[in-house]
Amino acid sequence: MAIPSSGFTVRSEIILNCLKTPVKVSPAVIPPSKPDINIYKEFVAIWDTGATGSVISKKVAADCGLKETGMTQVSTAGGVFTVNTYAISLLLPNNVIFTFLRVTEAPLTGGDILIGMDVISRGDFAISNLNGKTTFCFRMPSVEDLDFNPNFNKVNSQKAISNYPTAGRNDPCSCGSGKKYKKCHGKGIS
Repeated sequence: MAIPSSGFTVRSEIILNCLKTPVKVSPAVIPPSKPDINIYKEFVAIWDTGATGSVISKKVAADCGLKETGMTQVSTAGGVFTVNTYAISLLLPNNVIFTFLRVTEAPLTGGDILIGMDVISRGDFAISNLNGKTTFCFRMPSVEDLDFNPNFNKVNSQKAISNYPTAGRNDPCSCGSGKKYKKCHGKGIS
């Protein structure tokens, strides 16, 4: 039985150099609890494939009444910093939901939340700039392989460089999720 996917599409009449969507945030909901949609607060999110993890601003933490879950060190272009961590529930457009997402806190410019690869890598993410107009799509879970040039790639295919090469299948995943590698970033790898 196939898992139903849900997603959204954003269309712009110009080429965008920053991908933004509205999102909603609340304190984390531990599954199988149903999230109370009424407690979510809306914010502006910036999508960043260069960010490993998702980030929230102090404003998000304060407005949602989030409690710190700890501290961690993060590396940015500006250096290495020790920051607060939080657990949130994140509601993306079209009700794509992450009920328990670990995020860090940092100053942000142009938005309240930065959506990183911890979210983006859980589904399909595509951008098109046809005719000077940006179309940006996300769906979760992934339901097919997206390949914009399959004939070229058959001849010139390369394997991606993994950030998690040394983890054994039963070791904790080095992304910090708390899951075993085989159930997280090692899923589908033999």
